Amino acid sequence: MYHARVTTLARPTSFSTPPPLRYGDTIAIVAPASPFLDAQFLPGLAWLQQCYRLRVRGDVRARRGYLAGDDERRAEELTRAMLDPDVRAIFCARGGYGSMRIVERLPWQAFAKAPRWLVGFSDVTALHVEATARGVMSLHGPNVTGLGTRVAPLVRHDVLTLLAGVAPPRTFAGLLPLHGGTAQGPVAGGNLALVAAMAGAGRLVLPRGAILFLEDVTEKPYRIDRMLTTLRLGGHLADVSAIVFGELVSCHPGADGVTAEEVLRDCTAGLGIPVLARAPFGHGETNRPLVMGEQARVVGATVTLGL
Repeated sequence: MYHARVTTLARPTSFSTPPPLRYGDTIAIVAPASPFLDAQFLPGLAWLQQCYRLRVRGDVRARRGYLAGDDERRAEELTRAMLDPDVRAIFCARGGYGSMRIVERLPWQAFAKAPRWLVGFSDVTALHVEATARGVMSLHGPNVTGLGTRVAPLVRHDVLTLLAGVAPPRTFAGLLPLHGGTAQGPVAGGNLALVAAMAGAGRLVLPRGAILFLEDVTEKPYRIDRMLTTLRLGGHLADVSAIVFGELVSCHPGADGVTAEEVLRDCTAGLGIPVLARAPFGHGETNRPLVMGEQARVVGATVTLGL
């Protein structure tokens, strides 16, 4: 069943925090987007199994072209995880593409009434946008395929402590100030391409005064320009209090020589808000998790999360 566009929702003014995750709790592993390689998936699964009971459907490895099975399979898998009272967190296997295709099919109203942690990044940004629109915190962090043996210990530590509700405030220091200033507000955003796509679909609802965190991979600078311009023309940046860009991996200049960071500086110059770059989250080697909806502060070249 398809539902009304999410832009009919009022902007969230507060956020509900899913119950903390404890050792031995049940978590669901879902594949709402693209298929994955066992060599990347199984090490992450093994690490999670040291802490939690895993609920994994037998068809999680399904493949249909660039999707992890058809829309019906992926939507049903995620719906069951969102409604199962025993499931305390939902970890996405991989990003890629496909989450947007099923967002209308998901039980967001029931999920908002009984939230549990939703974990993932990249294409999973579509799900974070939906949760944010309903005032539910979620964890923008590594997918299961990113929790294997090569992940930074600090990232794993962040994931565990944030989900358990025992993480102290975290600081990203020494960032690149593109435009100076100070700001405080709730964290929102994720992958730039998905944020722009959700805006184009009429499903992007940002809390007023949000600090918008954005990252991307393999996008040409002119495409980054187009996506940021889309957000600006759509009015989505009008009430943002700051923008923090994460890693822009393999976003190389074209023949014109214009760099991605030059685009970031130019496209945000007229907003009159602080803008920082090179924060340690996204598709690079260190994907520090972010809690969507938590309070953050920007001062100079430093971001403090979890106030």
